[in-house]
Amino acid sequence: MQRNFLLNDNHKCNFHIVLFQPDIPPNTGNIARLCVATNSTLHLIKPLGFSLNDKRLKRAGLDYWENLKLEMHDSLSDFLNKYGNRKFFLASTKAVKPYFEVYFEEGDFLIFGSETQGLPNDFIEANLDKAINIPMTDKVRSLNLADSVAVVLYEAIRQVCF
Repeated sequence: MQRNFLLNDNHKCNFHIVLFQPDIPPNTGNIARLCVATNSTLHLIKPLGFSLNDKRLKRAGLDYWENLKLEMHDSLSDFLNKYGNRKFFLASTKAVKPYFEVYFEEGDFLIFGSETQGLPNDFIEANLDKAINIPMTDKVRSLNLADSVAVVLYEAIRQVCF
């Protein structure tokens, strides 16, 4: 018998995806679609490397924009002033703890840096205990941002929701 796993507004499975100064519109569009698919809230920390009206952003997100829970933040400090007391993890190639060795809880914030610069070093150093990475070979510097968000988010969903 085939089981259908659905996440919906009644499902107690809510996460927050935070993108720090994203640069590439299609990545953010794909992540926006992922957030709609998983009932997650997308937080964008300015400055963005594109306009929210960018056609590449809209195309990647398809027609799901009206269902996206989106919050904009003027800076990392503005975001932290509002949500800094909440449980969060930050994804970084500089982290030593793999993402599958942490315990996620509903409502966690998963923070990802920009495609070109990552997260600020001082922010990573101040939160090393919350820093996670995705294991990979030394043949690449990092994974695509949208892929990284999907990997970590679905592990959180697996742990918490199923």
